[in-house]
Amino acid sequence: MKTILLIEDNDAIRENTAEILELTGYTVHTAENGKVGVEKALQDKPDLVICDIMMPVLDGYGVLHIFNKNPMLAGVPFIFLTAKTERTDFRKGMELGADDYLTKPFDESELLSAIEGRLNRFQHLKADYDVQQNGLNQFLDDARQVANLQSLSADRKAHAVRKKQFVYSEGDEPTRLYFLKAGKVKTVRSNADGKELITGLYNAGDFFGYYALLEGNDYTDSAVTLDDSELIYIPESDFRQLLLANPEVSNQFVKLLAGRIAERETQLLSMAYSSLRRRVADTLLRLHDQQPSSIIQLSRDDLAAIIGTATESLIRTLSEFKQDGLIEQTTTGGIRLVNPDKLRRANW
Repeated sequence: MKTILLIEDNDAIRENTAEILELTGYTVHTAENGKVGVEKALQDKPDLVICDIMMPVLDGYGVLHIFNKNPMLAGVPFIFLTAKTERTDFRKGMELGADDYLTKPFDESELLSAIEGRLNRFQHLKADYDVQQNGLNQFLDDARQVANLQSLSADRKAHAVRKKQFVYSEGDEPTRLYFLKAGKVKTVRSNADGKELITGLYNAGDFFGYYALLEGNDYTDSAVTLDDSELIYIPESDFRQLLLANPEVSNQFVKLLAGRIAERETQLLSMAYSSLRRRVADTLLRLHDQQPSSIIQLSRDDLAAIIGTATESLIRTLSEFKQDGLIEQTTTGGIRLVNPDKLRRANW
């Protein structure tokens, strides 16, 4: 059962509106002014707020401002009640992030329609999005609508980045989230001797650069394009708004990113305890699973950097796999898995 907080200083309007909402099946909490309303919201977070604008102690604009600044209350659907119809009042409310308006006097159907429209808006968010088929734009459009984020899609221009160019470097301050529209990107860390370890490999449709944003720290690795690529930049402020605006939006975005954490943990565990042959096999299988119909097209140096071994050791192991009929090597240096199941079951 959804909970609605009704903040209205007129006793008759407050009591009549609360009765209509309760008869419809909502749980209703009432407050006679904005200060009391905020206190009740902090005690029991509502699913939606209906708030008069002109009130003593704290007006509706002040209430919405507090909601927007409080992480616990930010993103709660907010409907203003107003007896005024001046354009400046509507504009001020929209700038503050109001979701809707009802002009007094209003009838029952207007009230219930506005409430249902706000509560049902999260149905726009899908369980998952096909980011390789324009899913990024769909997700950002839906999230912008749900969270009332006016600037989220302000800059979706694809930026062309040539092969072997740095997108960001270790030690840089993060300023944006990256979406790889086309191409391939690696993230790497280097030791004092300049030896690289590839910490992530990203294909078209992947987000990257989010670890540092989530931690609030400088980048601990560098991102480099492996092919000519197209990147979409999402400003840090929009990314944080997206995460903080509402749990439903945040959960959907986290689902798009969470798989990378498990992949990195698996990589580190394999490097610590598995034999070289097992590590090479697991890496080839992981790359194959990401793009089953594609040839693994990486330089031997990059592949060795993912596995955490010397290039010479990798080449020797690949030759053994080829002799065993597990892989084929193309004339361009690509690797095709001939028998993934046998490679997966092998006990080394």
